[in-house]
Amino acid sequence: MQDRPISEFIRRHYRHFNAAALVDAATAYRAHLDRGGSMLVTLAGAMSTAELGLSLAEMIRQGKVHAISCTGANLEEDVFNLVAHDHYVRVPHYRSLTAQDEQALLERHLNRVTDTCIPEMEAMRRIEAAVLAEWERADQAGERFFPHQFMYKILRSGVLKDSFQIDPKDSWLMAAAERDLPMFVPGWEDSTLGNMYAGHVIEGHVKNVHTVRTGIEYMIELSKWYMATSAESSIGFFQIGGGIAGDFPICVVPMLHQDLRRTDVPLWGYFCQISDSTTSYGSYSGAVPNEKITWGKLGVNTPNFIIESDATIVAPLVFAYVLGW
Repeated sequence: MQDRPISEFIRRHYRHFNAAALVDAATAYRAHLDRGGSMLVTLAGAMSTAELGLSLAEMIRQGKVHAISCTGANLEEDVFNLVAHDHYVRVPHYRSLTAQDEQALLERHLNRVTDTCIPEMEAMRRIEAAVLAEWERADQAGERFFPHQFMYKILRSGVLKDSFQIDPKDSWLMAAAERDLPMFVPGWEDSTLGNMYAGHVIEGHVKNVHTVRTGIEYMIELSKWYMATSAESSIGFFQIGGGIAGDFPICVVPMLHQDLRRTDVPLWGYFCQISDSTTSYGSYSGAVPNEKITWGKLGVNTPNFIIESDATIVAPLVFAYVLGW
């Protein structure tokens, strides 16, 4: 691979501390893929609102990401940005906002995520209308799909095409839909669309609450994917942030080993976490990778890295390095 300016800059200047950890992790990511390995990426926090799709979409298109585990918020917020980007409001001075300032944003139907406000009507309600039609259609037909499959449906149908406000090539979910990328969305209920879905079930618009598949069924699908994929290649684990997006999928290995007694299934073959959480008493997000050895998630010889930094800065740089940009 012929590296271009970003990768060359990173190799020349990122030599110590977290900068060196970034290079080591990115280099090992490349090496893992070069050996024929697969990679699962997990998205916590608000990475979609941070527009990670600008780099993640290309990673998906080039086959450098083979599955994704994400929160319900990251699943929906990439599509919110796709259709309402021009209506988002940045608040650079968010640290100095008063309670009254926050109330004023609420009255404008602007939901703040740090320095960025997501517009309710142009983003959330527009997507609600599109996906509700799919929920109702599936419900009436007695069909059931996972949250990400419903999102794939509305993206593939073209129903949102006239509403696009960014280049769809910068939407990581669009790239995932085009490749039918395996996806796992634990805790989808804890999202805007999850709340909306509950409301539509309560109001009777969707008769069967199980029309949207969630939770345990996702773990079953993940176990099938892991066993089939690990039979062909080593699987790496690239974790952005902490929380359920990472904790849920990494548990599939100890489940297979300890609960199903399938001890021939290999451990994760690579691990990296980007996190600004510090190691503390009982903190999972801040736990060092070696702690995962005691849970049967990683092995003594698993290449593992932790980059203690802001994922909105670090993740695009790692992806750029892996892509050779």
